[in-house]
Amino acid sequence: MEKRIELLSPAGDLGRLKIALLYGADAVYIGGQEYSLRANATNFSLEEMKEACDFAHKLGKKVYLTTNIVFHNEDLEGVYDYLKSAYEAGIDAFIVSDPFIIRYIKEHFKGAEVHVSTQASTTNLEAVRYWKQEGVDRVVLARELSIPEISEMIKETGVDIEIFIHGAMCTFYSGRCTLSNYLTNRDSNRGGCSQVCRFAFDIDSEDDKKFTMATKDLNMADYISQFIEIGVRSLKVEGRMRSHYYLATVLSSYRKIIDAYYEETLTEEFLKRQKQILSRVANRETSTHYFTHEADHTDQYYTGRQELSNQDFLAVVIDYDKEQRIVTISERNYFEPGMEVEIFTPSGKTIAFTIDKIYNENMEELEKACHPEEILKLKLSEEVEKDSMMRIKVKEELYEP
Repeated sequence: MEKRIELLSPAGDLGRLKIALLYGADAVYIGGQEYSLRANATNFSLEEMKEACDFAHKLGKKVYLTTNIVFHNEDLEGVYDYLKSAYEAGIDAFIVSDPFIIRYIKEHFKGAEVHVSTQASTTNLEAVRYWKQEGVDRVVLARELSIPEISEMIKETGVDIEIFIHGAMCTFYSGRCTLSNYLTNRDSNRGGCSQVCRFAFDIDSEDDKKFTMATKDLNMADYISQFIEIGVRSLKVEGRMRSHYYLATVLSSYRKIIDAYYEETLTEEFLKRQKQILSRVANRETSTHYFTHEADHTDQYYTGRQELSNQDFLAVVIDYDKEQRIVTISERNYFEPGMEVEIFTPSGKTIAFTIDKIYNENMEELEKACHPEEILKLKLSEEVEKDSMMRIKVKEELYEP
């Protein structure tokens, strides 16, 4: 059987993990309640890790645990017991940045993989060779590399390589930042990043402009075919704290792009639609960053940055009655009769329709839907799965990326 490239998703909690796997991720990376670089995410208790692994393994998918903080002496207490408990919960791989963990995992946990985190800032061929010599199974490269550099590393070392393809970028070398420490007393390299690079600073100017140094998001949808062809092993989406809708939308689009490549059905028109969908779920502009060019001012926001959320996400499906042909939904944003919408499902279907009538739980007709999380009903002739999502219809003429 053909070994396909892996689509890897973040998951900040159990609900996000299930959505990510249902919408096309082959594996997810999670953080425990210790030793993870996303301390502000809900993260996973050991009991939840076991539930997550059981859920993933039943689908034939994997769970990776981030243990990628930069360890100080006080962080070492209890780490070995923690790693043992995570392994026993079913974790498939540990994502690490501190070298001392690598040998311990390899010596004590049969079958568990070690992936070197992007926090290690691996940017050259010899560093990849070094990690291979240390026994790692995969290297998550720094985000500051070009496609030719990545291709050479794969060709020369044969090491499994993982790269980021979508989501937020760090203004500094893959998280090696101390601005957060200095300005907010939160250590970004030990899970406390306060995203100072996205702050708007006062500057001495006549027009009272603010200064930011925020980096635009990453979007590599145009280059998935190229990554497959040069031998990248895993394509990673960023965002353990992103919403269910964001994860479902992004993963669904990349899943379709990857599958279309292998099925030889990936056309320019197909790719254009997926890029339009991706452009609507983001609230920041995107770039290809270091992958395709030397980073410059076009990859950054300085003054005048806007991050506008959209209200495309309308509802999540909680049930479908086959006999009555009625879908039950939980509302998220305003909608009304006459609106053109579409429901996209975990299995990859997209069903477009115009809303006719809206009903409450008692099948009483409503003029509009305007109460988030209200349970509502719509008549829909085509069956849809639980956890499907309804959004404003993506129209080519409206949503040019």
